[in-house]
Amino acid sequence: MNTADPVPFDQLGLSQPVLRALADVGYEAPSPIQAETIPLLLQGRHVVGLAQTGTGKTAAFALPILSQLDLASKKPQALVLAPTRELALQVSEAFERYAHHIKGLHVLPVYGGQGYGVQLSALRRGVHVVVGTPGRVMDHLEKGTLDLSELRFVVLDEADEMLNMGFAEDVDTILSGTPAEKQVALFSATMPPAIRRIARRHAPDAAEVTVKASTRTATNVAQRYLYVAHSNKLDALTRILEVENFEAMIVFVRTKQATEELAERLRARGFSATAINGDIAQNQRERTVEQLRKGKLDILVATDVAARGLDVERVSHVVNYDIPTDVESYVHRIGRTGRAGRSGDAISFVTPREKGLLRSIEKHTRSTVVEMRLPTVEDVNATRVAKFNEAITAALGDAQLGLFRELVSAYENEHDVPIRDVAAAIAVLAQDGEPLLLTPEPPAPPRARPAAQSGLMRWRIAVGKRHRVEPRQIVGALANEGGLRRGDFGKIDIMPGFSIVELPDLSGDQLAALAHTRISGVLIDIRPDSGPSRAPRREGGPRKSFDTKPRKKPRHGS
Repeated sequence: MNTADPVPFDQLGLSQPVLRALADVGYEAPSPIQAETIPLLLQGRHVVGLAQTGTGKTAAFALPILSQLDLASKKPQALVLAPTRELALQVSEAFERYAHHIKGLHVLPVYGGQGYGVQLSALRRGVHVVVGTPGRVMDHLEKGTLDLSELRFVVLDEADEMLNMGFAEDVDTILSGTPAEKQVALFSATMPPAIRRIARRHAPDAAEVTVKASTRTATNVAQRYLYVAHSNKLDALTRILEVENFEAMIVFVRTKQATEELAERLRARGFSATAINGDIAQNQRERTVEQLRKGKLDILVATDVAARGLDVERVSHVVNYDIPTDVESYVHRIGRTGRAGRSGDAISFVTPREKGLLRSIEKHTRSTVVEMRLPTVEDVNATRVAKFNEAITAALGDAQLGLFRELVSAYENEHDVPIRDVAAAIAVLAQDGEPLLLTPEPPAPPRARPAAQSGLMRWRIAVGKRHRVEPRQIVGALANEGGLRRGDFGKIDIMPGFSIVELPDLSGDQLAALAHTRISGVLIDIRPDSGPSRAPRREGGPRKSFDTKPRKKPRHGS
């Protein structure tokens, strides 16, 4: 798809409340998958999308669904299935954000690890959109607490990951119990035969949308990232601006409003910065870019669309103040530096919740993004002292030096003040009331030593080799439904008819959450292991033993 002239959101057929919400968050133009998928879903077509994580697919299905919901009905009209609780929460939050101006619309995330009470109360009051993991959705269907009789839209998000985690039978069961006239949207990074079978059965004659993001990054651009909380981004950027040796910089944010706010804050801190976004007139945009090119401006705070086609050789650094949600935008952004064969630097701020975006960028660009250290107070002060010394050296060659030497000598003789004190006083005047050095950070209070972790217990679940179960399916199901982390798992022994899993002592709430959990369609019937984990000899074959302590990061969240 040609992204040089993206179609505006207001020409895709979305409802006015949805368009108002997009204006609020400052989205300027749809991504390729949004531009292709939204019209198809508004036409009532089934859609099968081959799209990587981080291509903007959540908005691709959320926006058209929200534009078509009937608020008079209190039964769920849209169901989104996601492989992990983290993704379910992210999708739910996105729906809430895009539905800000749709009064009376209710979105409910359902996932393991959360008490049933909250979910049951919301379902009784009435919800329009349910976003959930397959296991918890199956639980509600079996209990009769989730009524899908008026369902109009079903979305399978990251379908291949759901199948990898052992949810194939659950997904098929859920889809088979929904109205025949529903509309299905299926998104997957890969399209293995199992996904194709689901699509043929539940989304016949679906329109296929394939979005291939640009995945090549310039080899002359050094890519780094910094883990930082959202509330600390401005201070982190300020330190980087003081310490990094940059010529000109583009700082990317997600929304138009953010460009103005950040540029104003940077100017208040003494930096030469201005904003550029879709609301800036073309002649003003050209003047701003020319100022950047000629060195009259050092920092440009921009959105993706506003920076499209921007080519200024002087730009030595790009900072992703807000990391992009799709790989193509990342490639485009960092391509604004390292022009004309010069080297460049790209720094991305990553909040704890955005680690998945970073991994996706590394995977699909086949590049390494190196973690950087936040410059310390000592680093900033050393830089300031060096610049102070450079300023003195430069001033020694100024034509007015002779005049000021006479004035200082006269002051020294008249007031009997040492020349060093006079020079220091002049330096204080030059600071105009601002301190030269940052105040060292107070030492962190001593942290209490964590209590020693108790030993893991052995738990028995009623699925094994004959059910073709794999460790990743066990970890995925127990983590999602039982509120467990990846580090909570010890060894997993898979026998022919059951498996033994090393876990912490589970709480009553966790056991209740796991009571209806299925793996490969079989209730796991989890209970403490009361005997040796040896398979009866008649069942034959050695048992499989897996050490789940990861050698590399797991593919899915806990």
